[in-house]
Amino acid sequence: MTTINQELEERIARHPCYSEDAHHYFARMHVPVAPACNIQCNYCNRKFDCANESRPGVVSEVLKPEEAVKKVLVVAGEIMQMSVVGIAGPGDPLANPKKTFDTFQGVAEHAPDLKLCLSTNGLRLLEFVDQIQELNIDHVTITINAVDPQIGQHIYSWIFHEGKRYKGLEAAEILINNQLKGLEALTERGILCKVNSVLIPGINDQHMEEVSNAIKKRGAFVHNIMPLIVTPDTVFGNNGIRNPTPNEVQAIQEKCSGSLKMMKHCRQCRADAVGLLGEDRSSEFSKDKINDCSVQYDPAARQQFQHDLEEKVKEKMKKRKERAVQRPKENKPASSGIRIAATTRGNARVNLHFGHAKEFLIFDVMEDNIKFVGVRKVQSYCIGKIDCSTNKGPILAETAEILKDCQMLLSSGIGENPKKYLLERGIVPIVKSGNIEELLYESSKYYRYMNMVETISI
Repeated sequence: MTTINQELEERIARHPCYSEDAHHYFARMHVPVAPACNIQCNYCNRKFDCANESRPGVVSEVLKPEEAVKKVLVVAGEIMQMSVVGIAGPGDPLANPKKTFDTFQGVAEHAPDLKLCLSTNGLRLLEFVDQIQELNIDHVTITINAVDPQIGQHIYSWIFHEGKRYKGLEAAEILINNQLKGLEALTERGILCKVNSVLIPGINDQHMEEVSNAIKKRGAFVHNIMPLIVTPDTVFGNNGIRNPTPNEVQAIQEKCSGSLKMMKHCRQCRADAVGLLGEDRSSEFSKDKINDCSVQYDPAARQQFQHDLEEKVKEKMKKRKERAVQRPKENKPASSGIRIAATTRGNARVNLHFGHAKEFLIFDVMEDNIKFVGVRKVQSYCIGKIDCSTNKGPILAETAEILKDCQMLLSSGIGENPKKYLLERGIVPIVKSGNIEELLYESSKYYRYMNMVETISI
């Protein structure tokens, strides 16, 4: 388990991607100002856009820097818990350096309370280390899918570097060399770096431990191993490469954890995402709507609001430590964990109906601690105002398959049909609202008690 010192805790306390606790309370915003990209990944197709689709590279509209700055101020005035502004595309920010840095400069001047965050493939990272530091961009994410060019050549179709297009092994060698040198240069300057790696079955799944070791050596703060999302009209899509299963992703994450912090709450956000992780309010702030809005940005009110949120996070962590200390340390074998899925709209609470869930947070609950496993996305059972009595068998079957290793499900409500369906498959739905951690402990105790009673009865 990685230990984070006090200074680092303070730096990530309001960043939902870098802090697992913060992501329940603090929001982020991606501004899509960078359309061009200088590499072609075999899993990426940015032509498709659906309002319900969440994956990197997807946007509904591209903004000019001045439009992006106004949008940031409007959103920051309305979403008080928004603490981070990032640029993640829809192409690569450093393939669009003027648009990217003009946007960051504008945000830094007009909204200095917001953290600045950059996501890049790293090909041109070394060129811009000075500018990144000068603008106080304190968090940088680099997507590194391989550190061995022999493997990397199967992930990238081409790169465009210094006026020339490269393919195959040569392209992978240049890209990986620049990524690792860029990562090292940033961390030497004290900039926090997260590394994203797309887990691709049969390509780099057995290589992830080597990637993790290489980025740890160069100072990465956290490693985010995320599942491939197979997209139509891509090399991987056309060649039958499949998405990894949740259990496969978890197994690789566990294997790579060691002393490097693992990010398990990633939502693989759109490049124009707005709001808490797990929600997307970007449609509320389209270019047309922003043009008609006045800026209500109040830095003092925002600071107080976020201070109060941060105190909530600290109180939650304090209670967690107290609970661990208060539990008697008996000389008995550790109990096996109970795997529980939970639905949430945020604020670390179970506060979402099963039918509206587009994702589940998965936890392993032991008698003395809770381990966050990850996020699993699903198609929501209820869509619009469609009669819920209509046949939703395929959706339920898909959801049950995704949750098949869970013993319980926590939600604020669930219909009789899905409740019965899940029970028949060994998943016990519990309908309650409240703090996630408290309900997880309460539900696990109930599950253990019922199992004990059943065993005694037998």
